[in-house]
Amino acid sequence: MDTILTNTTNSNFSRRRLLLTTFVAAGVCLFLMACEPTRPKTVSLRVSGNVRDAHVTIDDQYLGAFAFVAKKGVALPPGQHRITVEKNGYFPWDKVVVAKEGDPPMKLDVTLVEIPD
Repeated sequence: MDTILTNTTNSNFSRRRLLLTTFVAAGVCLFLMACEPTRPKTVSLRVSGNVRDAHVTIDDQYLGAFAFVAKKGVALPPGQHRITVEKNGYFPWDKVVVAKEGDPPMKLDVTLVEIPD
């Protein structure tokens, strides 16, 4: 009889320990998810223009050919950004934009002007 009582007590203890471990693990997961830093929402930037093989730079970082950037778009984090489009034989195009979280997509029409001879 003592053996049955001991086995039942051990079984109840194991169930309680498993339940407590599950609750602690769930609590830790919820805590970590709440502490995870949230990323600021980005603003979509779309460009169109007249010189497809120009070079696009945003905040002094080269992004690629204009045609590629026009096709893919750019996700701008909130803040001020300098956008530059350049090609040999053309005046550079430069603009400062401000992206605010929740803004609708930005659309820029870039017209490069040829440098006269």
